Amino acid sequence: MTIQSDLSPYIEINPSSEAIGSVIWMHGLGADANDFVPIAQELNLPDGIPLRFIFPNAPLRPITINNGYVMRAWYDITSMTKIEGHIDHHGINQSVNQINELIHREIERGISSNKIVLAGFSQGALIALIAGLRFKNTLAGILALSGYLPYSTDDLTTQLTTANRNIPIFLGHGTEDTVVPYALGQYTNDVLKKQGFDCSFHHYRMAHAVCPQEIDDIAEWVKKVFNLSYG
Repeated sequence: MTIQSDLSPYIEINPSSEAIGSVIWMHGLGADANDFVPIAQELNLPDGIPLRFIFPNAPLRPITINNGYVMRAWYDITSMTKIEGHIDHHGINQSVNQINELIHREIERGISSNKIVLAGFSQGALIALIAGLRFKNTLAGILALSGYLPYSTDDLTTQLTTANRNIPIFLGHGTEDTVVPYALGQYTNDVLKKQGFDCSFHHYRMAHAVCPQEIDDIAEWVKKVFNLSYG
């Protein structure tokens, strides 16, 4: 169902039994909350892991590289040739705050923070990573698809909180991605591993997309994360 609230409209899918955890999943540039709804069904998670899926909408904002055209985006992009060098920190911080509100709402509904996964694709992956690494309470995991981190190893140090130093992170990227180049996915993995994070980096022969093998790998990762959290 689509829910209108003071947190902005979002889509929520609840399991048939009481949820034991939540996945907050952010879409990519120009898409909306509907984009990854089918994933909730395609993961085919066992009944023993009943999860609530929440798909928020990014704000509507003008995007510089698209001649100022207004679309849903978690932050502005001014360059695709140096995507990691032109960062809209204000927009990113606004979006991270939006996700933090959703996390706190789930906690108020009875889901512990360590039973919440942040997930995202492309721009949404960046927000999932930054929101997760900054959050002051332990989360269950971060799922980042076809995204990147805009920070060097040294810069990342200033973003981290101790609560999520051991958080499991799934990174997935297409080797033929021309929107967020594969090299940026590798760079993100390298930066996180240098900081000691538990990253699993998965690459697929695809462009800026999600493929069936990646969906299967995500399902296995989710099972592992929640078995570790609840076993």
